[in-house]
Amino acid sequence: MAQDIKKIIAQEYIKCAKDPAYFMRKYCHIQHPQRGRILFALYPFQEKVLHLFRDEQFIITLKSRQLGISTLAAAYSLWLMLFHKDKNVLALATTQATARNLVTKVIFMYDELPRWLKLPSVEKNKLSLRLKNGSKVQAKSSNADAARSEAVSLLLIDEAAFIDNIDETFAAAQQTLATGGQCMALSTPNGIGNWFHQTWEKAETGENSFIPVRLPWTVHPERNQTWRDMQDRDLGPRMAGQECDCDFLASGDTVFEPEDMAFYEETYQKDPLERRGIDGNLWIWEGVDYTKSYMVVADVARGDSADYSACHVFDIESATQVAEYKGKLSPKDYGNFLVGLATEYNNALLVVENANIGWATIEQAITREYNNIYYSSTTQVESVESYMNKYERDKLVPGFTMSARTRPLVIAKMIEYIREHSVTIQSKRLMAEMRVFVWKNGKPQAQVRYNDDLLIACATALYVRDTALKLRQQGIDLARAQLSSFNNMNARNKAVIKNVGNQQNNPYLIETPGGTEDISWLLK
Repeated sequence: MAQDIKKIIAQEYIKCAKDPAYFMRKYCHIQHPQRGRILFALYPFQEKVLHLFRDEQFIITLKSRQLGISTLAAAYSLWLMLFHKDKNVLALATTQATARNLVTKVIFMYDELPRWLKLPSVEKNKLSLRLKNGSKVQAKSSNADAARSEAVSLLLIDEAAFIDNIDETFAAAQQTLATGGQCMALSTPNGIGNWFHQTWEKAETGENSFIPVRLPWTVHPERNQTWRDMQDRDLGPRMAGQECDCDFLASGDTVFEPEDMAFYEETYQKDPLERRGIDGNLWIWEGVDYTKSYMVVADVARGDSADYSACHVFDIESATQVAEYKGKLSPKDYGNFLVGLATEYNNALLVVENANIGWATIEQAITREYNNIYYSSTTQVESVESYMNKYERDKLVPGFTMSARTRPLVIAKMIEYIREHSVTIQSKRLMAEMRVFVWKNGKPQAQVRYNDDLLIACATALYVRDTALKLRQQGIDLARAQLSSFNNMNARNKAVIKNVGNQQNNPYLIETPGGTEDISWLLK
């Protein structure tokens, strides 16, 4: 009888060692928030993820809340420790207390195992569990040195999107991971531009070693649309998008609304018809139409830094983006490039930011005698009068002046255009910059390690179109009205001159309130 029991135990042990799903279903107990202590009955989607945990080296999981993936990772860690020698599982999170939650789950499952399956522990506390076979799990808060001195078999990064310095930690751990260790990064989204988002995007395009696993709320068999609608009511659409839909845009404090971004991506975004220039970075969607007026609006970089020189060509009347450049040219070469581009597009209005290095680009355009350069008023308030006095150089300067006063107005104008869908944006490069443009301490700016050169150039174009050009048009209309008034008065005077002159054969006699006057002295 005892022999039969030993045989059954041996068979069960082998089954557990071969199949982690079998081990979890039959011997792993978890603490369910409503049902209490229960066996871990895996859902089908959990078992599929478990197989990836077992078979793949690098996994990145973008997940909805409360899917049990952290619990699954804890159960996998225990299976790895029990049936393999000298495995080192390191759990990282934003704080040590958060990382400890995973170790707590491992210890609970370990304590509930039958005696024949439980290896003796040589260390067990709130932060770690070490077994007699040399395997262990430990919890640490994330920092650059968290994994540097560890020979890590499995690096578990919980809520990776919320850890600011996780890129440094992962870089430090890569040396040991490269020799065969595993890494599992788990998280709900937390905006765009962080390590988790960057790693996810590269995983989707095959640019790194991670296998992407997306788990929205719909994978859970006990949830339906009624449940999802309730999340919108309880959390609000934006937070529910983060917690339930795995939506990066909804999860971050982005300047542009996710639904507006989705509209532009679905409606207008497309590949250019032509890519030109030495570096192939001039993208063309529409060629010049000589019946239309265009503007070329440019942001200038040094040409050797992390920033890019960027510009857009817009059809002024329809507010349609027809061409775009983003690259690294010297300020002088960039000036020549802009003059050529503006000339090609029907002598377009050339708007160049005049701060710092921008002057070198503007000077090149002036040297080339380009005659349609935008001028900014030096007064604090833009007015019709400032545009009426365009050629008074003490009142206007060449280029667009981006300042602490104008920048919020420029950004606000682009937000308005995007919200109202009244501009046509076709570039995926510009859309990519818009996705990582976020509010930081109340100010709109690009996420760390991202650029906003195309975005600022676009915002400037829309601001100039909607303010300066309208003011200039008002000035032109006012000038025309004044000229028309002068012409009408001149026509009346000519009529008087003709009348009087014909009567006395003197063409320089005019009728005035004081009587007839000879104005021939004006010609002397």
